[in-house]
Amino acid sequence: MSRQRSRHDERGAATVMVFAMVVVLGATALVLVTGAGLFVEHRRAQAAADLAALAGAAAVGGPGAGSGGSACSVAARTATRNGAELTSCEVLGRDVRVRVAIRRGYAGGLTAVVEGAARAGPAGSSAGSGSGAESGAESGADGSGA
Repeated sequence: MSRQRSRHDERGAATVMVFAMVVVLGATALVLVTGAGLFVEHRRAQAAADLAALAGAAAVGGPGAGSGGSACSVAARTATRNGAELTSCEVLGRDVRVRVAIRRGYAGGLTAVVEGAARAGPAGSSAGSGSGAESGAESGADGSGA
């Protein structure tokens, strides 16, 4: 009689295992999709930072040259047009350094902030060289690879 009982007790075990696997695969897919979304948002933030820095640097040599506020306002408008918010702007001689942020909302009220940073200025400009703090962000902004 105990053999029949143990066989009967195992019924439905496959259903529980399939359910557990579906939950694990669903959670894995959610993590992968969220990670991919953050990667794409980081690329967007970096592109917005690069464009804002370039626009700001162009404004330094344009009308109202010498006015850091003018360059930063141009950089802010460019960042906004690219879906980002300018969080900092610094004019160092003819170089412009910017930081932008993109806020992304997720289900459950969670919010992620993705940032990008860039520096732009004339080739050979030395105002920002040597810091190393933004080396990854700077490589695309001025073409120097610094």
